[in-house]
Amino acid sequence: MMPELADIPNDFIRGELDEFVEREDERTELISLYAAAEPHLLEIAAAIIAGENGPADELTKGALERGSGALQIMDDGLIAGMALVGIKFRENFIFVPEVLACARAMKAGMAHIEPILSASGVEPLARVIMGTVKGDLHDIGKNLCIMLMRGAGFEVVDLGVDTSADEFIDAVEEHEASLLGMSALLTTTMPNMGRTIEAFIDADLRDDVKIMVGGAPVTPDFADEMGADAYGDNAVECVEVAKRLVGVAGEPEIV
Repeated sequence: MMPELADIPNDFIRGELDEFVEREDERTELISLYAAAEPHLLEIAAAIIAGENGPADELTKGALERGSGALQIMDDGLIAGMALVGIKFRENFIFVPEVLACARAMKAGMAHIEPILSASGVEPLARVIMGTVKGDLHDIGKNLCIMLMRGAGFEVVDLGVDTSADEFIDAVEEHEASLLGMSALLTTTMPNMGRTIEAFIDADLRDDVKIMVGGAPVTPDFADEMGADAYGDNAVECVEVAKRLVGVAGEPEIV
């Protein structure tokens, strides 16, 4: 028998799901996820959804102390919480400030999880280079993407802002990255995305890396014209696009 909304043992999450998740496929998926999770991990998910980094920190630490596995906490607590946040953001129930608060809460929890995963030999989904293009000093959207990608299991190298084509190329070669993400917030700096892609072509490296782009003025058509492999409309979509580009289902593997 499929679990029902009433089977979720957390009042806050049950209410959030009922109010904000309208698509039947997503309701079914999330109900199954939350109904199967242990109650103390749902408390972590609730802290993420509420954007409360103090409780997220303490609850994650407490879950580890009581013997829950790092991957289980990440999947059933931290990522499970961000799944609902992503839907609320996509449907315009919440906006960037609220998502940033949720991302900070997730970061607080991940601070306890990441060292354990690293020590356990957990392979990242992929290595990603991220940066804002040359001439652009905006980084809020990029930083949000990075937080969510790290939480989803990617290893991310952040080049910061005002990043030249040569810096992108050097980073991809140095870190042997399979994915590159570029951000721009200004229409005047958007062409630097295309120039960077051209630089990868000139360096005979274009076939070695998948390139995704995003930012407020960027559109799917512009991304196509530049020769990018993909476009992400927001930080949540950025994670899904990255998973698709590197051909992973979304779960890191322990080796």
